[in-house]
Amino acid sequence: MKEDIGNFLNYLVAEKGFSQNTIDAYRSDLYQLTDFAEKEAGKRGEIPSWKSFNRQGMISYMLDLRQRNYAATTSARKVAAAKSFFGFMVAENRIKDSPVKEVASPKIGKSLPQPISISQVRSLLGQPSKSSGSEAKRDRAMLELLYASGMRVSELTSLNVGDVDTENDFVRCFGKGHKERLIPIYHQASLAVKSYMEEVRPRLVRGKKDEKALFLNRRGDRLTRQGFWQILKGYAKAANLEGYVTPHTLRHSFATHMLSGGADLRSVQELLGHANISTTQIYTHLTTDHIRRSYDKSHPRAEDE
Repeated sequence: MKEDIGNFLNYLVAEKGFSQNTIDAYRSDLYQLTDFAEKEAGKRGEIPSWKSFNRQGMISYMLDLRQRNYAATTSARKVAAAKSFFGFMVAENRIKDSPVKEVASPKIGKSLPQPISISQVRSLLGQPSKSSGSEAKRDRAMLELLYASGMRVSELTSLNVGDVDTENDFVRCFGKGHKERLIPIYHQASLAVKSYMEEVRPRLVRGKKDEKALFLNRRGDRLTRQGFWQILKGYAKAANLEGYVTPHTLRHSFATHMLSGGADLRSVQELLGHANISTTQIYTHLTTDHIRRSYDKSHPRAEDE
């Protein structure tokens, strides 16, 4: 059964271009489903196989998730992984029908992303400048670039030296599915990156002249997402934003502030690298104050008593 999962994961890499993080999540969820299916088959004295795993088995699995007190979002993700897997199995003629067919997924409410205010962003981005250490210039470059572009943290840490054009104020990054996009950035972010590359990165890279990564840790290796998270925690605490800032906060704030400033939804969608505009539309719920001000200013009857 796990061999079938391995084939499915290989398909996701080769045909869909899924990231390693996504593949790891799928593997974990589907292995949990496998363990459940094997135990249920053992109770019935049957040899476990996907062909014998039916709709009732899937419903029992979902009930088991509920009894384990998983969050609705986690259960929904696990069921979605199962749907994708069984869809692949049907397409490959490994099973006749999907056991998830006509099984309703756990309902979850959409959680709105929590941005921070423009003044809070300024405070956070200003923290590295208060330190005299060389790594502070690296940190300032990362924070400025993240807020300037709205990139995901994984995209930031995946950047190579040639991906930022500091003369023309552009950054090139590769998003989900390895889709490339060019993002304009404000000049202050370009200057921060340029300063880091000229004054700090040569000292961090040491003898590893072949290292292509833009942002490096103290050992001269590519900085990881976890490494960035630890750095961000320190600056968030210093800015009195501890508990309010996560690695995704600057991306959320970028989108919200762009829309509040008058950017159209399609442009923000392209900048964020969202495949579907419905994903971007969640940010429109966060800009109602801006919409009200625009309405009151623009509508000829808005100021009538």
